[in-house]
Amino acid sequence: MLNIYSSVNWAAIVPMANEAADFPLFIAEFQKTLDSLGSGHVFFIVDHSSRDNTRELCEKLEQEDGRFITLWAPESRSVVDAYLHGFREAYSRGADIIIEMDAGLSHDPRAIPMFLRFLSEGNECAFGSRFINGGSMVDSPWQRRFLSKGGTFLARIFLGSKLSDATSGFQGFHREIVGQLLSYKLKSKAHFYQTEVRYLLRKRRYIEVPIHYRAPSPRVSKGAIMDSIRVLAFYIAQRLKGTAPSL
Repeated sequence: MLNIYSSVNWAAIVPMANEAADFPLFIAEFQKTLDSLGSGHVFFIVDHSSRDNTRELCEKLEQEDGRFITLWAPESRSVVDAYLHGFREAYSRGADIIIEMDAGLSHDPRAIPMFLRFLSEGNECAFGSRFINGGSMVDSPWQRRFLSKGGTFLARIFLGSKLSDATSGFQGFHREIVGQLLSYKLKSKAHFYQTEVRYLLRKRRYIEVPIHYRAPSPRVSKGAIMDSIRVLAFYIAQRLKGTAPSL
């Protein structure tokens, strides 16, 4: 029986840094998903933040399985640069649906068919949510939970967000949306990027998708926190002036 997504031109972009330990299991799950869908490509973005042999593992996989493509991005200075590098590449290769996710099984590749379904039902954006029915956040220290829920709370209070989860990095977009994101100069250079993107797309047709998230590390750098405060303050000011941008 032909899979309904076998003709869909979609791609996933996945920043990869120090992923050697979880690489075999992550790839095994991804290959099962790709096999079941009968379509799709995965772009791995690797830069100097990776200190182990992740790049070599990705390049070896690319030689063995052409559905995986390694993008070496030495110019990247932040995770946002890595995301945008992946978006540009998938966009330039004609992908109609582009899904962004984390590596290391923080995000489960088995959720991708659900994203494709919602994005094939009239939604322009599909935002992964840990805090709606069917979603979860497991194996995560209290610091990570606090930052995730705290960021969502601030977005709801100060930016008027209606989302249950404004900080998740598992999300999917139609091609037109990605083109608009690439043409806009994002302010964030760190984790607040996820919230910024969702705020900018608040007027588009979107849906929240329940996801399971695992984040064993509690660490979020001081620089990332300061970046979040700076960008949040910018959009609060724009909102108060009635000049808040949207895409």
